[in-house]
Amino acid sequence: MLDAHQLSFHFSPRQPLLEKVSLHLAPGEWLGLSGDSGAGKSTLGRLLAGQLTPHQGSVWVDGSPLPRRGLRTVQWLPQSPELAVNPRWRVGQILKEAWTPPSDLMAAFGIEPEWLTRFPNALSGGQLQRVCVLRALAPGVRYVVADEISTMLDPISQLTLWQALDGYAKRHALGIIVISHDAALLDRLCHRRYHLAHGRLGTTLEAP
Repeated sequence: MLDAHQLSFHFSPRQPLLEKVSLHLAPGEWLGLSGDSGAGKSTLGRLLAGQLTPHQGSVWVDGSPLPRRGLRTVQWLPQSPELAVNPRWRVGQILKEAWTPPSDLMAAFGIEPEWLTRFPNALSGGQLQRVCVLRALAPGVRYVVADEISTMLDPISQLTLWQALDGYAKRHALGIIVISHDAALLDRLCHRRYHLAHGRLGTTLEAP
């Protein structure tokens, strides 16, 4: 279980961004998170993945505090994949930094073998995003926070990405939080969804 307890965070003491936010995510569950731009959705995702430290509250993974070193069991995937990779590394090295995924899984995510010898700037944003998603699925990862990861993809590529991620999540009991402005996408993918506004989470909505 991924548990966030009473998380509060601010960039300025006079302007709190998140106030006493709590949520839980079970293994294999999909949870949607919506909210206006600037509401703190990405900040919450980074808190859950340990990339930011809350000013109050805590994050627990499977009954233990979120680890700060070693393999991060909660992975945050940003909307802009170029921010998550070393531009001097070839794609194959970027993947191997985390693990060596099997060829059938690479194919499921639509990743071509010839991409491995290229540098990130030789791929489109959508292609690089698929690489980053696959890199985040290294053994030992238990939860993924997907922050607007399909907005730059065409409809066919979006379908390929979400189908591949869904298949992997079902086989490995991976819990996923999907951050998106697209309510239809959240309803289609998620078991539950929250709306973040004024620093707090709204009532949980069950997917139709």
